[in-house]
Amino acid sequence: MAFVNNTTIFSQLRSHSQKTGDLLRQSRRGIHTVELGAREKALLAPDPALDRFKSYKKDVKRVKRIGDVLTVVVVAGCCYELYVRATTREEARRQAS
Repeated sequence: MAFVNNTTIFSQLRSHSQKTGDLLRQSRRGIHTVELGAREKALLAPDPALDRFKSYKKDVKRVKRIGDVLTVVVVAGCCYELYVRATTREEARRQAS
């Protein structure tokens, strides 16, 4: 009797997991086939009132480029300063010897 109960429990669990798996597969497929409603289409439509705020993209790219150039210049300056200090120390050691 216990063997029958275990098999029925396992078969119920299997059938339940298959049902939930089927629901997940259906919901994933359903996302791509649903048409947009009127509200979603209106929200995705371009708004002419916001056009004046879209011109900042070029300025942002320009500021990023300037920042990148300044970073490279500062790093190069630090490397040059380290090189100059190392060479002056070595020259000072040679003269002291």
